[in-house]
Amino acid sequence: MRYLLDTHVLIWLACSPERVPVGIRTQLANPQNGRLVSAVTVMEITTKYRLGKLPQCEPFVRDWDRTLDRLMATEIPLTAAQAHAAGSLVWDHRDPFDRMLAAQAIDLCVPLVSGDARMATLPGLDVRWL
Repeated sequence: MRYLLDTHVLIWLACSPERVPVGIRTQLANPQNGRLVSAVTVMEITTKYRLGKLPQCEPFVRDWDRTLDRLMATEIPLTAAQAHAAGSLVWDHRDPFDRMLAAQAIDLCVPLVSGDARMATLPGLDVRWL
């Protein structure tokens, strides 16, 4: 199974894994399960770092590839079709990063690993937080 990681999950796995439930960490540690990280996450982290909201993410900004390697994660692009779907979602959630991640997970038919309860309000989105 492949899992798309929400931005906060990636940050927590890298910086404070104890914040991620044991069940999720166990699933993600299984080498047969793929860990996907969206290009959207890169933009969200670098934007919030630049704005001073995520100072702890300097290592991600400085050496993104190393972070992905350490977490055994695969970076995936956001397609125009996924961006279109994100903008078209009938969902009362305004965060553009969350909308893009949700649309991407739906399009790829993969669960989104997220502790954000708002994500679970989108019909058709498989949210995992064990």
